[in-house]
Amino acid sequence: MIRTPLRPLARILKARANGENPDAIQAENLRLRHEDIRDSARNRAEGRLLVLGAMFFCAFLVVGLRMGALASSVPEEPRVAASGNPIIGQRADIVDRNGRILATNLETHSLYAQIPDMVDPERAAIGLAAIFPELDADRLLTDFTGERHFLWIRRQISPEQMQAVHDIGDPGLLFGPREMRLYPNGSVAAHILGGASYGREGVHSAEVIGVAGVERAFDDFLRDPGNEGRPLELSIDLTVQAASERVLQGGMMLMSAKGAASVLMDVRTGEIISMVSLPDFDPNDRPQVLLEGDQSDSPLFNRAVQGVYELGSTFKIFAVAQAIELGLINATTMIDTRGPLQWGRHQIHYFHDYGAQLSATEVIVQSSNIGTARIAVMIGIQRQRDFLDSLGLLAATSVELSEAHSGAPLLPPNWSELSTMTISYGHGLSTSPLHLAAAYSSIVNGGTLVRPTLLRQDRPQFGPRVLSEDVSRIAVDMLRAVVTSGTASFGEVPGYQVGGKTGTADKPRENGGGYYDDKVIATFASVFPADDPQYVLIVTLDEPTVDALGEARRTAGWTAVPVAAEMIRRVAPLLGMRPDVETAAPVGVTLTSN
Repeated sequence: MIRTPLRPLARILKARANGENPDAIQAENLRLRHEDIRDSARNRAEGRLLVLGAMFFCAFLVVGLRMGALASSVPEEPRVAASGNPIIGQRADIVDRNGRILATNLETHSLYAQIPDMVDPERAAIGLAAIFPELDADRLLTDFTGERHFLWIRRQISPEQMQAVHDIGDPGLLFGPREMRLYPNGSVAAHILGGASYGREGVHSAEVIGVAGVERAFDDFLRDPGNEGRPLELSIDLTVQAASERVLQGGMMLMSAKGAASVLMDVRTGEIISMVSLPDFDPNDRPQVLLEGDQSDSPLFNRAVQGVYELGSTFKIFAVAQAIELGLINATTMIDTRGPLQWGRHQIHYFHDYGAQLSATEVIVQSSNIGTARIAVMIGIQRQRDFLDSLGLLAATSVELSEAHSGAPLLPPNWSELSTMTISYGHGLSTSPLHLAAAYSSIVNGGTLVRPTLLRQDRPQFGPRVLSEDVSRIAVDMLRAVVTSGTASFGEVPGYQVGGKTGTADKPRENGGGYYDDKVIATFASVFPADDPQYVLIVTLDEPTVDALGEARRTAGWTAVPVAAEMIRRVAPLLGMRPDVETAAPVGVTLTSN
């Protein structure tokens, strides 16, 4: 900016020459400079006010346009966008190893009465008794006309029943939302699933809790919303389970047995592929617990886990395998089988007399009590007990069932040398079929301990070693010989090389007074295929009897073995196992090259 000097020299000189006052020139220039500054400031202020006014105008224009748009739009509820998965409040599903539903949820309603709001109690009582036959109209009328204010009528009702109650039209009959547990396969795997019931409940909701089986054992997992609806994956195969139940039910009826149990187990992973206990029940309509009498007579009793029995000669393979492992004998060692074997005032007899001596293999094949007892004496009390303990036979199983703790083995109060002899052939020590399945799996899988599980596994268990691989192979060969030339000849299934051991034990009397003469527990512990063991199958029948060759037969070879063979025949293809059938040699003339 060029500023004009207040006292320009040319004008000052001219003013002095003309006799004028030079100060007047300075005053005039100062006035003009102030006027210029004032005009510049006014112009700048006017520009700012113009810009500010334009900004206010634009702001009010935007607000006006937005208000107009909102006024002309359709009103909607605000929606909140949230990241992540929604919280799942309902009980998680239970599925089998292939993802098929075993237990799920169904939305239903409960029915209750607010008695002060009822208009015609008599009509309502008669109508409800007609819809629900188990209700008594007179009892309902007494409750409706008494001093009560609230009454539960039904915890669960169907949509058809709900509509029928609606048609009664009484305002005092009300409905509450419910989530019920549904088992779409009925009684299949009933003892595994157990069942569920209501815990805390109100008119608007109810808490579903597990009461038995995996429903109770995994109750916290199934109710945890943090799992985001992830189902509980079990190890069982629904198809194999259904086939096993069908075969075992038929076998139990054919053998006139009081009850039956079976366990099919993967020898490497410990997975329970199927587990059956008969008689069974429908968890959709779970029966009441027996308040008196023997609990084993209840269909709720899980014979495969809770039922502890003397399992007879199935234990013999443990004694022989341990003796071979300790180097006391080998498969061909000759064992003295002369009898009876005397111990104090007790005698051990043979079922059949097979001569004065049998090899260790023949002791298993011919099921010699005396031979096994003499082998057990070589092993000794403490070593036998330690070995059976290492197989998990002296404590309750760790399987994921709420009833597992009640299936603890029954041990002799004084584990004497006589106990050692009798336990070697399955008397004096009571265990469950599930114990036996786990122990046999550990024997035949190469000699490593496996523990039974109902949860699906992705890899084999690597438990501590209980036998060497060589002894495990010898034990499997012995079990195979039992089927091909021993007491389990009815157990052969073409194409699957079944091995196993029979066990027939007298059933003890309920009052502890000895054993029944005509009641037994018959068991067949089998393994297949014997050339590469993959599965162990235990079949146990309670008090079986079958008429064959003109007389009543109760031994496992006549009862449990045929049932197990039929079960293997049915389930092996379902497990993806192809039968290994040898191709027959060609018959007739064949062309050969010179």
